[in-house]
Amino acid sequence: MLKNNNERFGIVSILVHWLSAVVILALFAVGYWMVDLNYYSEWYRTAPHYHKSVGLLLLLLTVFRISWKFISPNPEVIANNKTEKYAAHAGHLLLYVILLVILFSGYLISTADGRGIDLFNWFVVPSMGELFANQEDISGEIHEYAAYFLMGIVVLHVLAALKHHFINKDKTLTRMLNKN
Repeated sequence: MLKNNNERFGIVSILVHWLSAVVILALFAVGYWMVDLNYYSEWYRTAPHYHKSVGLLLLLLTVFRISWKFISPNPEVIANNKTEKYAAHAGHLLLYVILLVILFSGYLISTADGRGIDLFNWFVVPSMGELFANQEDISGEIHEYAAYFLMGIVVLHVLAALKHHFINKDKTLTRMLNKN
């Protein structure tokens, strides 16, 4: 089943969810590691190249994922009450918004000097140039703090899924694993 239905997620949503999760965690780990690299490190230029390239691919995947939600709406949220249902919707929306802020701020950091981003040496994603004063620094601060905030939301997301699985004993987690 490619598309979602009222009860289950389809294989497209499941694969995109888990691929996004792995990539987001990997990008955070690499970003955290990169800030301590010095000019003489062999990874000083290589790590940012891969970080930017994978980040751009994640942006494409995220745009696809959001578009897919219109083509194949998610199953109903399993919730005990309206507050829990609202929290689930708000949490998912927040994940998307923060992720887009991180991805766009990363683009603004990398293109502030007018140079585009070389995507895995395949082609260059053009720059929009410096859109505001101190773009690189301001975008860098936003990128960093938003990444930490995203990790906090991810922890809450995981804890909520585990709560549904072990305490509520419902299908919230298993339907994202394609096990019903």
